Amino acid sequence: MKLFKIRGGVHPEGRKELAAKQSIETPPLPHLLHIPLQQHIGATASPAVRRGQRVAKGDLLAAGQGTISAPVHAPTSGRIMGVGSYPAHHASGLSVPTITLQPDGEDRWSDRIQGVEDPFSLDAEAIAARVDAAGIVGLGGATFPSAVKLNLRRKFRLQTLVINGSECEPYLTCDDRLMCEQPDAILDGVRIMAHALGVTQLIVGIEDNKPEAIAAMTVAAAGSDPAIRIAPLPSRYPMGSEKHLVQTLTGRETPARGLTADIGIVVHNPATAFAVHQALRYGYPLVSRVVTVSGGAIARPGNLRVLLGTRVQDLLDHCGGLTEEPVRLISGGPMMGQPLPSTRVPMVKGSNGLLALSASETRRRAPMPCIRCASCVQACPCGLVPLEMAAQIRVGNLETAVGLGLMDCIGCGSCAYVCPGHIPLVQFFNYAKGEMATRGRAKQKQTETKRLAEQRTARLEALKRAKREAMARRKREAAAKQKAEAAALAAKPAREAEQTLTET
Repeated sequence: MKLFKIRGGVHPEGRKELAAKQSIETPPLPHLLHIPLQQHIGATASPAVRRGQRVAKGDLLAAGQGTISAPVHAPTSGRIMGVGSYPAHHASGLSVPTITLQPDGEDRWSDRIQGVEDPFSLDAEAIAARVDAAGIVGLGGATFPSAVKLNLRRKFRLQTLVINGSECEPYLTCDDRLMCEQPDAILDGVRIMAHALGVTQLIVGIEDNKPEAIAAMTVAAAGSDPAIRIAPLPSRYPMGSEKHLVQTLTGRETPARGLTADIGIVVHNPATAFAVHQALRYGYPLVSRVVTVSGGAIARPGNLRVLLGTRVQDLLDHCGGLTEEPVRLISGGPMMGQPLPSTRVPMVKGSNGLLALSASETRRRAPMPCIRCASCVQACPCGLVPLEMAAQIRVGNLETAVGLGLMDCIGCGSCAYVCPGHIPLVQFFNYAKGEMATRGRAKQKQTETKRLAEQRTARLEALKRAKREAMARRKREAAAKQKAEAAALAAKPAREAEQTLTET
């Protein structure tokens, strides 16, 4: 298959060998599970259980609210210990609505769980509805509800489904192991999604540093559907960016700030495809996912099938604990992952990696002045000029940075990786994006307040006008009545005289 060259990118040290050869393990049930109700983009799910209630594995714990939301299900059977707040799987460490579940050790599936014997007999709407009910979101880290993507067929003319198996972040090997061990299930999910989307072209892109996964997926594709193309990709970060992946595979560029659906292509993750297979074939909602636990401070790195809500500490304990105090504890990969505030936080649907990095694996150095070497320009896969954007952000010219393409930055960190001055460019850009979003919300609030004030003023004016018109009408009616009464009084003597004359 012909591949197309994209600009920029870097070659960070992979360090995938730490966990790549480790088969997926299933840790024992933890003592408690803390299941956040916000594990997706969109509104927080609404609790559907109460304290003390007993639930089975797969039972609904919280219902999705709105289109861009997803339900949350019980990862195992047990008793609800509380519906309250708990520290989030987020750098802020702020508390979020959370359901705490105490496992009973039985791990018993709900009696209501029921799959479909032939998912291909269902229409697109029915498949999307089941995916939505299963709480499946993008497991590459974006956590966008998968059913919404399956419904893109309503708005766009789609031709191609791309499975993003590049997994370009260093250390992470969870998708790699899943493709090695469950290729048939993944491709079954791919075919189900393709059926729902109504597309005929199916491409699975896998970086060429995963030869076992490429081989396993190639054999499975030949046995299930020869139309599925397995495309080895060059190992270059950030190949996992869906727009760059699509451009590499098809040569087609996604419009700025647009969707790949604008050019007829939908991108999903191998783990998402596996979850779709599980949901349609067996009726299983998304209650667990594969997570890579790795880093120089981990005693025994590996890939674990983790129940959602499991604490970070429980995973570290299963992997033999820490060999040294980690300099950084990261959720996801080292390039785009987020620091975790503590080991108390629970794992969520978007957690594809847990890294405990030692001092030798980090590059903590004081930033130096920019020497305008333009290394960041060469590395940027989006064709931006990071050094100019950072310079404008430093002096507060955020609008100028937006004009230079700030909103097109994907936050991949390639620029910061190659910067000889160790300037935290990504932090600059993330700050500026957040500040612009805050300003946008403030402007929207101001506009909405103005609109409401104008509506109130118009409403009050309308009431005053209605009162004036009513008063004028009453005055006219009163004047007309007085005039009629005066006319009647004036006419009375004449009528009396006429009556007297008539009687005479």
